[in-house]
Amino acid sequence: MSYLPTARTSVHRLKKRAAYDKATVHAILDEGYICHIGFVVDAQPYVIPTLYGRDNDCLYFHGAMASRMLRTLASEVDVCVSVTLVDGLVLARSAFHHSLNYRSVVVLGKARFVSDAEEKMHALQLITDHAVPRRWAEVRGPNELELKQTSVLAMSLQEVSAKIRTGPPVDDDEDYSLPIWAGVLPLETHLGGAISDDRVLAQAPQPDLSRFTRFVVAKG
Repeated sequence: MSYLPTARTSVHRLKKRAAYDKATVHAILDEGYICHIGFVVDAQPYVIPTLYGRDNDCLYFHGAMASRMLRTLASEVDVCVSVTLVDGLVLARSAFHHSLNYRSVVVLGKARFVSDAEEKMHALQLITDHAVPRRWAEVRGPNELELKQTSVLAMSLQEVSAKIRTGPPVDDDEDYSLPIWAGVLPLETHLGGAISDDRVLAQAPQPDLSRFTRFVVAKG
């Protein structure tokens, strides 16, 4: 299944890098940690990084009730959400053809304020477990005051596109004879050893790092 490209989400430049199928889009969103949310207030554009969680074709965001971003988004303004994963540095023989190998998703639409208590709690669990898998079951849940201080917004995945670059640099034919190294320097995110809070109780177990499948876990 795929998202239907619209006039706003169709990729026009380097169309071969575009993807609209849900499996590709969801995989990128599920691997990312931070999304950037773009919106406009009084003709001033803002782009704010934040955590998120996904449930099928819905993204959830949360923050303080007093947050300008959440208050603005709750008024159903137009929103642009982007997530980008960088997989490698692409070094070409010319400065012009340097690039990145990347996977990105752009979502357009409007957000809605989540008022239903059950959906709100579900969204908070999704966001928590997206950042740290299975963490919700290990910690104290939000109390009544914390819930009152927190806003949750939902955004449907309808106008969506992905764009992906892979592979080596593409140089001009005459530049392949230059004695300059070219290729790809892969980038990986490594998860280091856990650093305990000074006030952690002795009987509290350390987190199982195998849950972090999005990271390369450092050994030793």
